[in-house]
Amino acid sequence: QVQLVESGGDLVQPGGSLNLSCTASGITLKIYSIEWHRQAPGNQRELVASITGSGTTTYADAVKGRFSISIDGKKTVNLQMNSLKPDDTAVYFCKARNPYSGQNYWGRGTQVTVSS
Repeated sequence: QVQLVESGGDLVQPGGSLNLSCTASGITLKIYSIEWHRQAPGNQRELVASITGSGTTTYADAVKGRFSISIDGKKTVNLQMNSLKPDDTAVYFCKARNPYSGQNYWGRGTQVTVSS
């Protein structure tokens, strides 16, 4: 059974940092691409960053230079978020995508709130 569990969301002041983790079970990270998406109230879910099993990364323009995605060991993908802004407030979701079969799995999300 595939399971993705996000953690690390919190309330942080503007300019602060957070590290989100996505812990995967039931899949091999070397095969799957892992994506971080976010959804703010009233907005559509948007792709924030992604990393392939070989380590290739992509970022949305809104987070380039501030966020960094990385693989930590065999089961965890981290999203380091620096210089946070109120516009970064959202529920952050982890998604595992199999580029060969097209199969996708989602986690339940973790809340990030940036506010003074």
